[in-house]
Amino acid sequence: MTKTVLQLLDSVRITRRAGLAALLAATVATFASTMPAPAQAEDKTTVKVGIMAGEDEDIWRVVTAEAEKKGLTIEVVTFNDYTQPNEALERGEIDANAFQHGPYLENQIQAHGYKIAIAGYTAVWPIGIYSKKFTSVAELPEGAVIGVPNDPSNEGRALLVLQDQGVIKLKEGTGILATIADIAENPKKAEIKELDAGIVGRSVEDLDAAVVNTDWALKSGLTIENRIAQEKIEDNPYRNFIAVREADKDTAWVKTLVSSYQNDTVKAEFDRVYKGTGTVAY
Repeated sequence: MTKTVLQLLDSVRITRRAGLAALLAATVATFASTMPAPAQAEDKTTVKVGIMAGEDEDIWRVVTAEAEKKGLTIEVVTFNDYTQPNEALERGEIDANAFQHGPYLENQIQAHGYKIAIAGYTAVWPIGIYSKKFTSVAELPEGAVIGVPNDPSNEGRALLVLQDQGVIKLKEGTGILATIADIAENPKKAEIKELDAGIVGRSVEDLDAAVVNTDWALKSGLTIENRIAQEKIEDNPYRNFIAVREADKDTAWVKTLVSSYQNDTVKAEFDRVYKGTGTVAY
């Protein structure tokens, strides 16, 4: 009798273990089937591209037409603030943007941890020194008031141009993110005024000279005749580019998007719009 009861208890234990094992296996299988698949870069036929409002809209109308021939539809999204396109790209609100150069993106990545990569180069706008009072840098008087952009990447760029022109000398080893605190020598005793990039060009009338990004120079009504010096184009680190999320960099749509910009049709429109103040950089 005792043996029979023990046998029955063992049988119950075995049945319970088997049941639990089956339940666990079923739970794992169900969980695995409902788990989302690993994220993979998706190929697209329609993409949103963020650009800055203004002259570049004319360029991207031609890029859009070229992409349509290749089966890619581009929806252009315009911005008025340089800080917005990378944030929108990182959040997936747009698929690409085209408005910035390398030093600016590097600064943004360091500040925000964006996972954004360069997909293909577009153009370069050499930053220049503009004046409505003088026709050369040599004419700038002692104590000249010179405006520069105050954002990290463009301020350093402006100071390097002033150094190349002999107006100032920066501390040894100073890189592209120099500030006025890095000025080691100032033989003309120039007063360097830090101004918003969108304002410095419009302030030329009140300054002896100003270092202005070409796009803002155009918006401010400045011309090549007002430009008394500019940075070198060869090996320029400030080439602009199309940027995408790192995960999308090698997708087919990105290659199509880049090739839709990098062609003779777009170059002709670029030259018409920017009238020699910029040059394609691919």
